[in-house]
Amino acid sequence: MVKFGPAGNSPLFYESGGKSSDQVPAWLKSIGLSAYEYQCGRGVRIGEQTARKISAAAREAGIAVSLHAPYYINLASKEAEGRKKSQNHILKSLRAADWLGASPVVFHPGGVGGLSRKEALDLALTTLEEILELAQKEGLTHIKLAPETMGKQNQLGSLEEVIALCKLSPQVIPTVDFAHLHAVGGGCLCDKSDFEDILAKIEGALGSDVVQYLHVHFSPIEYTEKGEKRHRNLEDKDFGPDFLPLAEIIKENSLSPTIICESNGKQAEDALAYQKIYRSL
Repeated sequence: MVKFGPAGNSPLFYESGGKSSDQVPAWLKSIGLSAYEYQCGRGVRIGEQTARKISAAAREAGIAVSLHAPYYINLASKEAEGRKKSQNHILKSLRAADWLGASPVVFHPGGVGGLSRKEALDLALTTLEEILELAQKEGLTHIKLAPETMGKQNQLGSLEEVIALCKLSPQVIPTVDFAHLHAVGGGCLCDKSDFEDILAKIEGALGSDVVQYLHVHFSPIEYTEKGEKRHRNLEDKDFGPDFLPLAEIIKENSLSPTIICESNGKQAEDALAYQKIYRSL
């Protein structure tokens, strides 16, 4: 089953009379969606009681929940203190995900800064290895960690770099943000073969099960020569990538991904639009 849903609480939820996040799962079910990525981008501030209320509501509504960790995580910080803080942010995210019944925990690998890409990746690998050890000690290995492909040239998170992070452990799986890949590649996702190449690389490196249940971010995006500028939505014409080629691949190969829509201000509406495209096949 392919699941579609929004990143965070869509403005449409509040316009429809929604008040709190524990009401989101039932609302998503009512409009025909089946996934929800809870946002902790500005910090993990959710308490256990609230998280468990959302978890219960999601179970009742049949909504798959994931969690986005803080945006300012940087596994490749040149400062040991910075890497330690990033470890703590991910551990806090894992604890919150445990309360929420959420998996995976999506996170941004970090920035390259003044390092070479190899130096940055080596630091990130070491930092993530330490996080995995800490997660094991806390009994949090049942929650997947999902480094995200990034959209700017100065960010760590190319497809190859994300795959390298995922090779550390079966607990680590990729979040493939096709908008980010499209932006950093200067509009590189133009036809079906471009999407097929990405999935083939993932399958070759991480196995068919990872592709079968891939965690995906999708939205239109605006970019410059440096990569991502900002996320757009389907009302903003002429911004790619186009979802149809990916939908065709999903259908033809009977894949079961979760598609999280990050469209700017229209994440629920565009998630429904993407779902409609898929179901039309």
